[in-house]
Amino acid sequence: MTRLARWQGCAAPDAVAHEGRYVRLEPLDWSVHGTGLSTALVGPETDALWTYLPAGPFQTARAFQEWLDAARSADGDWLTFAVLPEDGAAFGMMSFMRQRPDQGSIEVGCIAYGASLARTRAATEAVFLLARHIFDDLGYRRFEWKCNARNAPSRRAAERLGFLYEGTFRNDQVVKGRNRDTAWYAMTDGDWPDVRDRLQAWLRPENFDPRGCQRQRLSRATT
Repeated sequence: MTRLARWQGCAAPDAVAHEGRYVRLEPLDWSVHGTGLSTALVGPETDALWTYLPAGPFQTARAFQEWLDAARSADGDWLTFAVLPEDGAAFGMMSFMRQRPDQGSIEVGCIAYGASLARTRAATEAVFLLARHIFDDLGYRRFEWKCNARNAPSRRAAERLGFLYEGTFRNDQVVKGRNRDTAWYAMTDGDWPDVRDRLQAWLRPENFDPRGCQRQRLSRATT
């Protein structure tokens, strides 16, 4: 058993921006980000984005905003970021959730990306920036990722980003009238140095050709 005699907990993350090479994360402000988020995440063409999320799809920006405001208010510890790629072509969002600073544990969740942001280096860097902040700046011990166990793309993304599968909570929730088994993933402060090095290597500009296509797959870089 590891003793943590000097452990005193961590500070909660602040609502500050995080800047990378390919993406910028800004604390979500509907008056600033609402139009872009609605363009990327609202309307019939976005229905598939919400299949495994607890709400949506949304057909109007008003309905989306009302749900987001209510969810953030009800869960209190959500710190939501707008995800702005360098070319500004698409918006997305992600949140710090289930914050337990006294235990040094925090979750990234409610991740929703516009179609042209999904599966890009900007999307990868967005998670990297949050992980770097909580481990390197704030000294957290654990970074969590949870998803519907049927959500194969989310599970692949977690593993690709360096989160390790820890198990499935069966019959965990009822979401949109259906059972949800929840797959749990996490990385720890012990995992992080290797994950950080591998993600940084993958994100280097020389790993991409002039069209932005990767030269080495991240799945290969993190195994």
